[in-house]
Amino acid sequence: MAGPKYTTDIRKVVQIPADEREQLAEVARKFAFRSNDYYLSLIDWRDPGDPIRRIAIPDPEELVEWGSLDASGESAYVVAPGMEHKYDQTALLLVSDLCAGYCRYCFRKRLFMQHTNEVARDISADIAYIRQHPEISGVLISGGDPLFLATPRLERIIRQIREIEHVKIVRIGTKIPAFNPYRIIDDPALPGMIRRYSTPEGRIYIMTQFTHPRELTDPALRALDILQSAGAMLANQTPLLKGINDDPAVLTELFRSLSFAGVAPYYVFQCRPTLGNQHFAVPVEEGYRIFEQAKSRCSGLARRSIFAMSHRTGKIAVVGLDDEHVYLKYHQAARREDIGKFMVYRRLPEAVWFDDYADLVRESRITRTEEEVRQVPPLIT
Repeated sequence: MAGPKYTTDIRKVVQIPADEREQLAEVARKFAFRSNDYYLSLIDWRDPGDPIRRIAIPDPEELVEWGSLDASGESAYVVAPGMEHKYDQTALLLVSDLCAGYCRYCFRKRLFMQHTNEVARDISADIAYIRQHPEISGVLISGGDPLFLATPRLERIIRQIREIEHVKIVRIGTKIPAFNPYRIIDDPALPGMIRRYSTPEGRIYIMTQFTHPRELTDPALRALDILQSAGAMLANQTPLLKGINDDPAVLTELFRSLSFAGVAPYYVFQCRPTLGNQHFAVPVEEGYRIFEQAKSRCSGLARRSIFAMSHRTGKIAVVGLDDEHVYLKYHQAARREDIGKFMVYRRLPEAVWFDDYADLVRESRITRTEEEVRQVPPLIT
């Protein structure tokens, strides 16, 4: 079949009433809109709260001034054009500022809002940096969406990475299997490229981004099978989002369906406090309860994900609650000495980010010791 047709003009989405389209066009002037007829066909247009609609269609609530454009402080870790090195073993390479669709909750929406030099057009300096840092065993290719690139261009990037002996894992972060599975189905060159570079000594991992079980359509499952048959390892990550997947039954179905398809649930992220995202934010403690209820209804293979905040200082996992406290742990950290650090805070039901707990510590000194107060990472500025 011919590939889906794309649109960047919300006024051409005829399923939306004309007067509403004009209102949403104002939102799209600030936060860009992009989608295609395949993905829009998944929306139940009779339901104004349809979760797929919330993923793809602008909302006036995005204009609420809340959050920042670099909520995880990525700019602090840029070491070469388009490349970040936050964790010792992993380099993050941004190779595209386009996606098959723009998620309304995107934490890198700044790439689509303004001309930016955050994306690597020429990766020669990035390759040189990786060669000079033997601690880097994995490279995460992201963007935008790397699979939105033509396969020959993506292959040139992967080939250069694969020539570096100490890099064993190449990860590709993508929502293409959800947004446009025909990009995979209709391009035999893509699985051919994966077969060449996903080897027994070093696999290519495809990090999918299925956010709601309705995205796992028959074409999407077919695309996943093609990637698996080509030798790629598949894992999924999603943010927890109000009105989309903040229901234990929905999250359970997502975990189960992914595991049935051979895709490992990997991370569930707390929604980052990105500009325009307030209406997607679920409080941390409520999110943890939803996450744990969903996991409890799944078999072991569907229960492998971690609920975490991708904070400026590292990935902070939420590992427990009791009547008075929330328990957090650095699953990964920018400072090696923080990895595995266990933190205990008084419950703060309205908290939507780690800094809310840290801020409360500074104001009221309610943690157990003065030493813990001194160790609280500084707030994002």
